[in-house]
Amino acid sequence: MISKKLPLVLALTLLSFSIVFAQNSVVTEVNTRNEHLKKLQQQFIDLRFGMFIHFNIPTYMDADWPDPEASPSNFNPTKLDCDQWAKAAKSANMTYGCLTTKHHSGFCIWDTKSTDYNVMNSPLHRDVVKEYVDAFRKNGLKVMLYYSILDTHHKLRPNQIQPSHIEMVKTQITELLTKYGKIEALIIDGWDAPWSRISYDDVPFEDIYNLVKKLQPDCLLMDLNGAKYPKLGLYYTDIKTYEMGAGQRMEAGSNTMPALACLPIQSSWFWKTDFPTTPVKTAASLVNDYLKKLNNDRCNFILNVAPNKDGRFDDNAVAELKEIGKIWKNDGPLAALPDNEAPIISSNLAKNAPANSSWSDDMNISDFGNDDSFNTSWVSNPRVKEPWYEVSFKRETALNTIVIAERRSNINKYKLEYFSAGSWKSILEGNKTTAVKVHRFSRIWANKVRIQILGSQRNPSISEFEVYNEQR
Repeated sequence: MISKKLPLVLALTLLSFSIVFAQNSVVTEVNTRNEHLKKLQQQFIDLRFGMFIHFNIPTYMDADWPDPEASPSNFNPTKLDCDQWAKAAKSANMTYGCLTTKHHSGFCIWDTKSTDYNVMNSPLHRDVVKEYVDAFRKNGLKVMLYYSILDTHHKLRPNQIQPSHIEMVKTQITELLTKYGKIEALIIDGWDAPWSRISYDDVPFEDIYNLVKKLQPDCLLMDLNGAKYPKLGLYYTDIKTYEMGAGQRMEAGSNTMPALACLPIQSSWFWKTDFPTTPVKTAASLVNDYLKKLNNDRCNFILNVAPNKDGRFDDNAVAELKEIGKIWKNDGPLAALPDNEAPIISSNLAKNAPANSSWSDDMNISDFGNDDSFNTSWVSNPRVKEPWYEVSFKRETALNTIVIAERRSNINKYKLEYFSAGSWKSILEGNKTTAVKVHRFSRIWANKVRIQILGSQRNPSISEFEVYNEQR
């Protein structure tokens, strides 16, 4: 006799198979994309040493932050010589350059159709970006570009951002990545920094990131303003960045991320009138205190050299670059990078959402676990045997990624669940021991998500419980 339950059993089996197949497909897709990125990341750190070139309207204003209404007529490098820049970089055994195409005051030093505030309306009337890329490539150097999201001239500022601003950003990045050949990396600045106050939601990071990858799949995107994020997690950048002049440092011997550290050879980023007569940082210090130590920690070092008002490097900077080349050589690839998760690039759906938890320890209540600060944490009360933490959404919400970020690795066994159609359902069981635990899975729709903590070395705490719906 054939059981009437067989069709139901078969249906459940097929459903289970389809869920597993979907999850495996997600893992395969993410792993394939991440393997390509890991190859690019390794190639980048293997470059070891490059030249930052801050050259723009600030060069002529004796200030890093000039008047945003400064006339294009100020920009007048009468002896512009990008070949001198390239040869100076070669003399130091550098492998690439990176030029400030647009800084915070919004002046574009390429032939752009997006705004009249550009070099073609200056006395120079020449495309500096083109001359730079041509000169560096001719000298056997790779080229990267810098671009600021913050733009005080065009009023792309906090509380003033309009859809037209986002379209301008996309137009300008499209020009930079389609007019000048292969660009190894686009270094972004003025985004999600305390001094810019433009969030990754105000100007949607994921849209810009995907645009860059569509235009040039091999182009790395780096954001210079990642200091607030955990050192052992990649958030909103393909490369972990450290602005050393702002006090950002890696812990020696602990880095496992592809990294970049930047510092100016002079006292500031843009040229100042006292630069020709003020000593620059010495070759010995730059090599022994910075370059070698950073390279040993899988970190690329980019040294800024500021052209003067004529568009040339000062003699003292050129001389010190030659000294660097005498005492330092590029010895080839750095230590291989370990496997790292693909970077987080989406908006955090859990940020400041209603949070709840099992009994907390003293004042460290659930609100500290999703407050967009990695310096605070929800902490479980020691008397709770199986703690839990959850966030709720105003409506059923699509999601496909959850991250548990701890200030130091502690939680080592846990379950992730979601609430939908009146009941809790399983997402996965995890046992990652890293401080930043990234889990990607097939898209689900949920009213709430939670972690049930089943094992930890110490009293459990969560710095940030993050939820994302990645575009994939």
